[in-house]
Amino acid sequence: MSWILVVVSGLLEVGWATGLKASHGLTRPLPTALTLAGMVASFVMLSIAVRTLPVGTAYAVWVGIGAVGTAILGMVLYAEPATALRIASLALIVVGILGLKLAT
Repeated sequence: MSWILVVVSGLLEVGWATGLKASHGLTRPLPTALTLAGMVASFVMLSIAVRTLPVGTAYAVWVGIGAVGTAILGMVLYAEPATALRIASLALIVVGILGLKLAT
């Protein structure tokens, strides 16, 4: 159950990180409210998960999911560059996340 919370909280991190752009610097009310709600939900779920998981591993997986997901959404939604080096770097993060998960 704790790993499910980490994954869901990581996906919420993708949502709120992407929401930062949609909120235009927290100046648009609805995107700002959704972004803040996503932040709170993400942190609460992560804090529950670290009751039973090693904090360093859970945090690293959470950050990794957020970073990879946000980068992919940036490429898809905002036409950010999808270069071979960028994609290879994201793949390395995924390998690191899987390694941490397997080591726990």
